[in-house]
Amino acid sequence: MRHHGTVLLFDIDGTLLSTGGAGRRAMERAFERCAGRRDACEAFSFAGMTDRAIIRAGLEAIGREVTEAAIDALLAIYVELLAEEMAVTGEARVHQGVLEALDAAARRSGCAIGLGTGNVRVGAQAKLTRVGIYDRFAFGGFGCDHERRDELLRIGAARGAATLGAPPEACRVVIIGDTPKDIAAAQAIGAESIAVATGTYDTAALAACGPTHCFSDLGAKGALEALLG
Repeated sequence: MRHHGTVLLFDIDGTLLSTGGAGRRAMERAFERCAGRRDACEAFSFAGMTDRAIIRAGLEAIGREVTEAAIDALLAIYVELLAEEMAVTGEARVHQGVLEALDAAARRSGCAIGLGTGNVRVGAQAKLTRVGIYDRFAFGGFGCDHERRDELLRIGAARGAATLGAPPEACRVVIIGDTPKDIAAAQAIGAESIAVATGTYDTAALAACGPTHCFSDLGAKGALEALLG
């Protein structure tokens, strides 16, 4: 099948960068301020979760009523505190191979480079600006677009396809992520997936989930070829 361009959707945390735990610290502080409980999220990993899903799970864990208004209120405080955490963290770093991959994709005609992330848009901006790559992404699907990862990726794919002047179904869509949830969401929307073991999962755990490709990082042999198709 001939495609009318490629839409790349990159996850942020664990895929593009590490924040040194700034996101979790901001979330813990937000729960402490709103609910008086810093431990609301201590029993689960944030890997692959959207911001709204994290807050929902945290509220449930401490027995608080879960409403959209409660999630919105806590989310507003979280992004305020995330900006503070990102301003002072000395551990934010871009992962191996990321800059080279973004450069190569930018040089490729008919390639739209976007985000597919559980972060809300303002949170994504805070993290990516801190490491100097926010302006590399022209569009995205974000945690503020939908609480479910597959649906926010579907939105991101549609936005990317629009920049190419084609419908999503006419484009090659590639999801780049570091968790089983990224792989599952890509499969749910009929997209290719590139899994990278730069987060909390190793290559064996990721490969077991059936991604289209799996690498140690984006600098690994064959990763650029898989990305660009």
